[in-house]
Amino acid sequence: MTKFLDENFLLNGATAIDLYHNFAKDLPIIDYHCHLSPKEIYENKSFRNLTDVWLSGDHYKWRALRSNGIGERFITGDATDREKFEAYAATVPMTLGNPLYHWSHLELKRYFGVEELINESNAPVIWEKANSVLTREGFGARDLIEQSNVVVICTTDDPADSLEYHIKLKEDREFATRVLPSYRPDKSLEINRATFLPWVDKLAQATGKPIADYDQLLAALRDRALFFDSVGCKVSDHALDYVPFAETTKEEAAEIFAKALSGGTVTLEEEKKYKTCTLLFLGKIYAELDWAMQFHINASRNNNSRMFGELGPDTGYDSINDSSVAYPLTKLLDALNSENALPRTILYSLNPNDYSILATVMGSFQGDGIPGKMQLGSAWWFNDTKDGMLEQMNILANNGLLSRFVGMLTDSRSFISYTRHEYFRRLLCRILGEWVDSGEAPNDRELLGNIVQGICYYNAKRYFGF
Repeated sequence: MTKFLDENFLLNGATAIDLYHNFAKDLPIIDYHCHLSPKEIYENKSFRNLTDVWLSGDHYKWRALRSNGIGERFITGDATDREKFEAYAATVPMTLGNPLYHWSHLELKRYFGVEELINESNAPVIWEKANSVLTREGFGARDLIEQSNVVVICTTDDPADSLEYHIKLKEDREFATRVLPSYRPDKSLEINRATFLPWVDKLAQATGKPIADYDQLLAALRDRALFFDSVGCKVSDHALDYVPFAETTKEEAAEIFAKALSGGTVTLEEEKKYKTCTLLFLGKIYAELDWAMQFHINASRNNNSRMFGELGPDTGYDSINDSSVAYPLTKLLDALNSENALPRTILYSLNPNDYSILATVMGSFQGDGIPGKMQLGSAWWFNDTKDGMLEQMNILANNGLLSRFVGMLTDSRSFISYTRHEYFRRLLCRILGEWVDSGEAPNDRELLGNIVQGICYYNAKRYFGF
């Protein structure tokens, strides 16, 4: 009987075991989308205890705690760090079947040498053991990145950001991992949110030029993209809770922007027109700079208005959305492609029902001599489960080229979430091994090994130009 979390965890059969241990396991990691703090990386942040490094800011774990009836005081409130840890230790056994059960034990084992199955009774022992490791030299933020064999990190950055710490990291010859900005201009699109006008002022301050009309806004967005490019940016990112598309003109978008700037009410149809025009402008910049463009689609954010008022965003109160993607996405991509200005693009959806749609839409825009120019993004957020990853890879294989997939990302705020790459790599080898064992794929070790190494590392390295 296979032991839980042994060396062959998740690997079914000799082929999968061979592929993982001999081709996937030791490859470097490219984390091309995450939410780590470049400041914390630069300063090599040290962690006061296990709660600080393991639970702080982790809304996956927070959701599990709430589902287990744990009071908010022990999640985001004023309970001590030890009390918060003990609450999660008592919750972990209840997460069996949830990827958190696997992830939590993998994180404890890989970073702290904890072999025990965590629960309420052994929480004090694990607390002391992990904290004794954290107090040693070599357990700061940078150290954890290096220990995880991460060679590239792409953070998530607003166009108005100074990129101060990216610049410092770029100049720091003692840290080998490249920490690059990603250009995420979401606030430039959200014309109906209360954050829009203050953000326009912030962007103007960042450029040192006034933004009194739409042309000046677009010029500022372009200026900042060029600045990001000079610091090493290779990728943009957009959180599109719905995909906007409405036929419009630049003149009409300018009128809509002027209305918002003067405090007027922008209708939903006007919002779609403004977003369409601005997204097309940005897409052309990305193509010009040879960046990849990422669309994260169909999240429903901040559903719990009471808790949003108390805690703010990114605290575990989001869910899958079900807005239509096929028509607006096709029109948006076609508008860029018609001007020969469609950049390499990665399409993610939080709704797994969209996977086949995205996989076939992207197939309509492959080409230009670029292998896998259009990508079905890794199973994201609520989908980076065992079943979710397997489903995403199988749908990609059925509708495109799994062999050209750029692989896994963490999408995380945690410095010890790189075990998710191990999790993904094991599942990739499991799929290929099962195909061989069932006679659906040849037992060609060279072919399979090249595919595994491409998906785990080399495809992303080539795709983003790292």
